[in-house]
Amino acid sequence: MEENPESRSPWRTEARALIALSLPLVIANLGWSAISATDLLLLGRLGPDAVAAGSLALNLYHAFLISGIGLTSAVSPLIASERGRKLHSVRDIRRSVRQTAWAAGLLCLPAWLLLWQAEAVLIAIGQDPELAARATELVHGLQWGLFPYFLFLVLRNFVAALEKPIWGVIVTLLTVPFNAFAGWVLIFGHLGLPAMGLRGAGLASLLTSCFMAIGMGLVVMRDRRFRRYRLFGRFWVADWPRFKTVWKIGLPIAITVGFEATVFNAAVFLMGLIGRAELAAHAIAIQIAALCFMVPMGVGQAATVRVGYAHGRGDPAAVGRAGWLALGLGGAFSAAASALLLFAPRPLIGAFIDVDLPANMIVVDLAVSFLAVAALFQLVDCTQAIAAGVLRGLQDTRVPMIFAAFGYWVVGIGTGVLFAFKLHLDGVGIWLGLAAGLGVVSVLLLWRWMWRERLGLLELPVERRD
Repeated sequence: MEENPESRSPWRTEARALIALSLPLVIANLGWSAISATDLLLLGRLGPDAVAAGSLALNLYHAFLISGIGLTSAVSPLIASERGRKLHSVRDIRRSVRQTAWAAGLLCLPAWLLLWQAEAVLIAIGQDPELAARATELVHGLQWGLFPYFLFLVLRNFVAALEKPIWGVIVTLLTVPFNAFAGWVLIFGHLGLPAMGLRGAGLASLLTSCFMAIGMGLVVMRDRRFRRYRLFGRFWVADWPRFKTVWKIGLPIAITVGFEATVFNAAVFLMGLIGRAELAAHAIAIQIAALCFMVPMGVGQAATVRVGYAHGRGDPAAVGRAGWLALGLGGAFSAAASALLLFAPRPLIGAFIDVDLPANMIVVDLAVSFLAVAALFQLVDCTQAIAAGVLRGLQDTRVPMIFAAFGYWVVGIGTGVLFAFKLHLDGVGIWLGLAAGLGVVSVLLLWRWMWRERLGLLELPVERRD
């Protein structure tokens, strides 16, 4: 009798499954980052002040966006665990998807209220009033795209948790040219429409979010593999036990990624206190670093599914294989990314701003110095992203949230403020603080993963309903 390939080489089998799931998720994340980068590229054609105002707007908006990404990601471990327990489950998976969408809608309400007051918020934290006013033009368009984008994320996580992530890739890649075209028309005024500048960029982003939600909605309604779940049937019916479970798992994730995102947002606002050149350079450097982060983010998302699937079927050895392979894959990538940022920063910066223009020299030199620090923290940033992903597969989200609060805000911001303003390292000091915060979080998460069995993280969740 021929030996089962999976029993003969489980590490190789798991590696193939992990890579097959990771690649589409990485491509989709890069597509999402390309959408954000396209917005910055288009604004760059309006001048440095537009880039600075756009950076303030995007970072304020992203504080809420990233929290929603965290909350909606709760659906992945829920679906993965259920599939591990019962491969062809339908009803339980449908419950998770619907109630995650409900939770995302609820999150939008306070976000819309606060974003409508964007100008007052930015001025209150010490930003230039002129830049704050211009940033608000962008925010007032961006904010209404939150719910359609969250709905897209829920549906994308649904198909990814079923290990069919290619549709999320297709929709995201189709969105990149749509977003660029919408921005080109509305920002600069083409096809008979007036040039709306930052206001047009916000409207273009709203249209882009709707495009993504409609695209994924059509996929899950038309593709026979997803149609049988009837996700939109009786969508209004409450399911309070599952709604509570989504918040129990998703809220700590939302807060965790919110801590990470807002520490970078705080870095933007601190840069604004130093100067406009530093703010523009930071906007460019952080966009490049974010592009690199899309790879470990995708691997972490895949690891959540693979670890969750093994966890649901009660296989601790498979849990370990999925987690360690994901961490190893991320480490290999981070080494390559560090070399690129350290040895070839100017071509990367040149995608956002003319590096040969004398008026831009200060911004370019600052961005080069920021990317040198970013090269140093690639390994720890990659580790914390993937370690968080594997722990989410075990539905372990509360303690990582505490780690994030301490690492990002106590260590990261504390060190950044000390280096920037007390030791007079300015923008480089802020980036060194970010590196310190990421390093602490990565060590703590990796420790928790290594002690997962002794900490009782391999126990199956109690909440089940057949």
